[in-house]
Amino acid sequence: MKKKFLFESLLLLIIGGLTSLSLPPFNFFLINFLTLSIFFIFLFKRLDRKVSKKKFFFYGWLFGFSYFFSNLYWITISLTFDKSFIFLLPIALILIPSFLALFYSFISLFFCLIKPKNIISAFFTFSLLFGVIEFLRGTILTGFPWNLIVYTFSENLKFISIISLIGTYSLNLIVISLFITPAIFILRKSKKEIFLTIIFFLLPFLFLIYGTFQKKEFLDKNFIENPYIIRIISSNINLERFYNDTPAKDVVNELISISKPDKTKRIFFLWPEGIIPNTYLDQIKLFAGDFSKNFNENHFIGLGITKRTIKNNKKIYFNSLSVLDNNLNLLNNYDKNKLVPFGEFLPLEIFLKKIGLKTITNNFGSFTKGNDRKIIKIENKNYELSFLPLICYEIIYTGNLSKNFDFDFIANISEDGWFGKSIGPKQHFAHSIFRAIENGKYVVRAANNGMSALINPLGEIEKKINYGEKGYIDFEKKKDVDKTFFSKYGNMIFLVLILLYIFLTISFNRIKDE
Repeated sequence: MKKKFLFESLLLLIIGGLTSLSLPPFNFFLINFLTLSIFFIFLFKRLDRKVSKKKFFFYGWLFGFSYFFSNLYWITISLTFDKSFIFLLPIALILIPSFLALFYSFISLFFCLIKPKNIISAFFTFSLLFGVIEFLRGTILTGFPWNLIVYTFSENLKFISIISLIGTYSLNLIVISLFITPAIFILRKSKKEIFLTIIFFLLPFLFLIYGTFQKKEFLDKNFIENPYIIRIISSNINLERFYNDTPAKDVVNELISISKPDKTKRIFFLWPEGIIPNTYLDQIKLFAGDFSKNFNENHFIGLGITKRTIKNNKKIYFNSLSVLDNNLNLLNNYDKNKLVPFGEFLPLEIFLKKIGLKTITNNFGSFTKGNDRKIIKIENKNYELSFLPLICYEIIYTGNLSKNFDFDFIANISEDGWFGKSIGPKQHFAHSIFRAIENGKYVVRAANNGMSALINPLGEIEKKINYGEKGYIDFEKKKDVDKTFFSKYGNMIFLVLILLYIFLTISFNRIKDE
């Protein structure tokens, strides 16, 4: 029995780890037909063997632990910059995937508790549980919707174009079903299973047809000149600047050099997140001479910077995207809404501070969460520009990003240096593609130590600066796209799909296998 259990454990660890190869930057999506089908068959075959609920819970945890361990190991790189965090490396390496694996434990546990009576009912039950629990993973405790199974298709743009209609969570549920259809064919006991397999294998072709139509419609549109050139700045400034007392003036001058201001053109310069070391927003005027010398009244700068203010006789800090004119007057500001646990804020801070823990990205403690996500507008004479700001991590969240759709593009600024040359920045970048398609908006991404790009509403990367390189990208003209169904109604289709899967599960559960 021990040998059998060890074999089962090893199998689940192997297929969980292999599933990670389907994600960016590898995108070997075909492997999921093997791994997820094996996982489903493994659980289904044990429903009638009097396997305990504890074992089912552990089966899901093993698969989930291997999956998250192999695709999120890079998170620990952020602990290597500060020597006081080194002791946490092995803890974080094990603890983070161990916690996230609990979500997959509940998939297999509930599958065991529901105990579907036949193959098709099991198929819909497993898919539904997987899809709903992935949604919960992306929602509860601030949410962490990183590396959903659907991100395996981040390079298959025509296929994922359907998310402009149904959203990422809906497509995630569908592709989970798609990946386990080989298992249904293998376990088949009647023509019903063959028919179901055919239906799900036809869906990708329908999605591709939709994507082809969307692309043709987009290509037929005329270009419109932007009122301002949006110049996306990509820098490669070492993250050690925060620890080596790098003069902020040196960083500012390097960024100005990369920006190459042209006083004959109207330009909005987008700089990356938290780019100027040891400088708060209220200190930015220290560099007024450098800015007024290089920029004029036709230039505006958007940059990530820490804002501090006093509330109830206490200093509070915000991770902000601020828009400044050439004299460094503050025109508009957005405070980040979705903060990174342990990176930007410390959960249970009063208790954890007592045992020596602190946030990774700063020395002053937790950032304060912004109240809302507002559209930032830039107005000058007869010219107006507006954008939806998303700071770093905020790009990973799907749903109604804003109730106001009246903006020109999505601006995402990031600092990816915390994760070195790992697969992390590449996974982070893939989320931008999904947000562009969902919302039918261009995404402009300015990253330090990462990938900067201009992504159109089809998810196509029109211009890109690769990791480790520096320079700029100009976004000069665009094609307007109608408001997408998803941007209007959010995850409504996902709710409809959940109800449909519940109905099909109950309906087929009444039918006995022949």
